[in-house]
Amino acid sequence: MKIALVHDFLVQMGGAEKVVEEWHDMFPEAPIYTSVYDANAMPDHFRKWDIRTTFLQKVVKHRTHRMALFLYPMAFESFDFSEYDFVLSSSSAFAKGIITQPKTVHVCYKHTPMRYAWMTGSYMKNERSNKLTRGVLVPGMHYLRMWDLLSAARVDRFIANSSAAGRRIRKFYGRDCEVIFPPVDVSRFSIAEKVEDYCVVVSRLAPYKRLDLAVDAFSRLNKPLKIIGEGRDYASLKARAGSCVEFLGRLDDETTAQVMAQARAYIMPGEEDFGLSPVEANVCGRPVIAYGAGGALDTQINGKTGILFPHQTVDSLCEAIERMESIDWDSQFIRDYAMQFSTEVFRQRFYDVVNEYSHDQLNGFPRATNNPALKGYSILSEKHRPIEKRERQSDENDRVESHLNDTNGNSSHHELTNGFSDGAAIEGAPLCETAHHAA
Repeated sequence: MKIALVHDFLVQMGGAEKVVEEWHDMFPEAPIYTSVYDANAMPDHFRKWDIRTTFLQKVVKHRTHRMALFLYPMAFESFDFSEYDFVLSSSSAFAKGIITQPKTVHVCYKHTPMRYAWMTGSYMKNERSNKLTRGVLVPGMHYLRMWDLLSAARVDRFIANSSAAGRRIRKFYGRDCEVIFPPVDVSRFSIAEKVEDYCVVVSRLAPYKRLDLAVDAFSRLNKPLKIIGEGRDYASLKARAGSCVEFLGRLDDETTAQVMAQARAYIMPGEEDFGLSPVEANVCGRPVIAYGAGGALDTQINGKTGILFPHQTVDSLCEAIERMESIDWDSQFIRDYAMQFSTEVFRQRFYDVVNEYSHDQLNGFPRATNNPALKGYSILSEKHRPIEKRERQSDENDRVESHLNDTNGNSSHHELTNGFSDGAAIEGAPLCETAHHAA
């Protein structure tokens, strides 16, 4: 079986790029098709890969690739995949729009339908766009939505990276999908012997990450916060930060893991499609304070592995920080729960997806049925397996609802869900059942 891999762009390292990295290890002979590749911004070992770019590689500068927004559909449609039997795309934007022939199977791992096209209002607000930018982009979003919906019909099978992404796929594309969580390299992380008095964020410094909330909250409380990462929002974040907020820039993986393991908690103030770094913090045994939306509803148990706060406001985050400090966290439980998101589970599930379309059933990729440890994807020991939602909710929901009553006055069901995207409430995460995945 001849396989090709496709990704939106390779211009910065993040969670989606780690997925591509994992796929390359799984299918080392498969070339990687992408719109633009910035070798200086990616890890050095990417230089050894067979990476094939579009005409945009010569047209736009890597740092300003967003300026070519309306050229990306044409760029990805220009690729020829006629020689391949199977194409696996990783997409939150345009990569899913490639054109394949009837003999070629196209499976898309969708991180989310493009935010700026389908959630234009909230995206523009988070990007703090000026009137001129909105005046140009908003009409163009109509074109992108039409193309995005049309090109979704070209995909043979969608796989979402979270329950939230799965709900968006069904809403915007009218397509069913399963969920496979992104890979977390659990071998890189361990529980530290000593926890220091600071919290940590590992993130691109981009407006939609809402790091402004974290900076403002910790500055108000005068509590130490370490921010690991680089990005275009650095100057504005630095300008508003108090002396207790430390910007560490880009660190190597080993140092990042050490800083994360010794933190009191990890902070995720934005809505992430999944959120790899918070799960990595969980593998270190550290709780996560997260806005209760998106991937956090899949990965966190409120009050057990972290705190979910209901509103993207400084007040709501400050309350969550203070609540985190009042809980005696069970580091081993947090780590055990996070093991369900391991790289090994991710690999086996995608091997099985590819094997479904392989004509060579005897010489295909590794199968879960041939590996007792992975049979039925139950790679986890009994203590590692996810707690059933009905078992979690019996007393946890009462406690969370009582907590919200204390802080918000009264709390009807509408108010409990009001601060959470996709209609998911703060209690009882994760909500994996809604995406019909087999974990």
